[in-house]
Amino acid sequence: MRSSHSLDRLDTAFDDDRLVADAGLLLPATLAQHLGLKALVDEHLDLGDKPGRAHVGDKLLTLVMSALAGGDCIDDAGALRSGGTERVLGFTVKAASTLGTFLRSFRWGHVRQLDRVSRELLARAWTAGAGPGSTPLTIDLDSTICETYGLAKDGARHHTYTHVRGYHPLLAIAAGTGDVLMARLREGRTNTVRGAAHFLVETIGRVRSAGATGQLTMRADSGFYARDVVKVCQTMGVRFSVTIRMSPALHGQIAAIPEAAWTPIPYWIAGGADVAETTYTPFADRRDAVPVRLIVRRVRPTPGSQLALLTLYDHHAFITDRDGQTLELEADHRRHAEIENAIRDLKYGMGLNHLPSGKFGANGAWLAVGVMAHNLARWTARIGLGAGIVTTKTLRRQLFGLAGRLTRSARRWTLHLPARWPWATNWSAALARLRAIPLLA
Repeated sequence: MRSSHSLDRLDTAFDDDRLVADAGLLLPATLAQHLGLKALVDEHLDLGDKPGRAHVGDKLLTLVMSALAGGDCIDDAGALRSGGTERVLGFTVKAASTLGTFLRSFRWGHVRQLDRVSRELLARAWTAGAGPGSTPLTIDLDSTICETYGLAKDGARHHTYTHVRGYHPLLAIAAGTGDVLMARLREGRTNTVRGAAHFLVETIGRVRSAGATGQLTMRADSGFYARDVVKVCQTMGVRFSVTIRMSPALHGQIAAIPEAAWTPIPYWIAGGADVAETTYTPFADRRDAVPVRLIVRRVRPTPGSQLALLTLYDHHAFITDRDGQTLELEADHRRHAEIENAIRDLKYGMGLNHLPSGKFGANGAWLAVGVMAHNLARWTARIGLGAGIVTTKTLRRQLFGLAGRLTRSARRWTLHLPARWPWATNWSAALARLRAIPLLA
């Protein structure tokens, strides 16, 4: 005999217009409203006579909130139209078919208009308390491969350097916070450093205009070891720390470093890693070449490994014009790898692992939407909770993915949230802080 508590005896009905899916989106929606995101889009995005030209602010916000809710395709935005969710978001939620038309209306010039929106949004958020102010800021420069499938996507028909089809966007991330300072979609077969110098110029201008007045430092791996990239830093007063490509000549210079100059660094094998520095002149064939610091880390291969049979040490070197102790600078340069955490959140938290359209402009807009959603999540945590880096998964579980129900009494709506929610205090405190931000139009 079945128990009276069997789940088979639980009836279901999709019939409540006041239930709210992802009610916790009230937090980033409040932040977006106070930063005037909808007005920024309406002001700067002009699709001309394209079919998706109407109500661009509502359409872009629908895509942004869908990404924050975990949507990684256009159809997922339909969840925001359920029950009373729209009332919590503060704008008109558009249908998935309308959003598809909207994205397909984008050309590259329209994507650049969204760059202007992102620039203004960054400045407003940093002014509201999310920015570095006068403290030093490190910009991590990198690129990533966004794999696609099929042969019908503009810019992704050819194989990338990783031998897959896809796109190869450039990214500039703020170290320590995970803010995406700038992003640009590129064809998959594009060389890593292509367009990086101009991209870096725009990024530096963007963070300066957003209110970052402290010393700027640019970190990058060997894919960005190029004269033009270093020259931008030198011209604009930005310190740099760039991994250098190993060559026979460089190996010879490293071999000339005296043994006494090597300093042990903490490593999982005692005596397994050391660091030293020397002087090096990159791009020496240029008239304006100047010597800089060359910092080298040598790592003893794991005993018994194939590499241990071939060499005594594996070397990793970077050039820098920064002041400071060798050990500290080497450790800081290795922290460039933390940019992969932000890239992972963009791909698997904000839908960048799926570029939905065959049109390059539409996919460029999709990247811009993911960046805005990613940054809104981080600013919600930083301004609302005073927290550092919090993953999208954590924010979604604790703050955004709440079930809610709307009621109305005395001409005022109330959003009822689950009793005994473990993070209710943090949620309420964050909402109060975000509502304290002056409204911008």
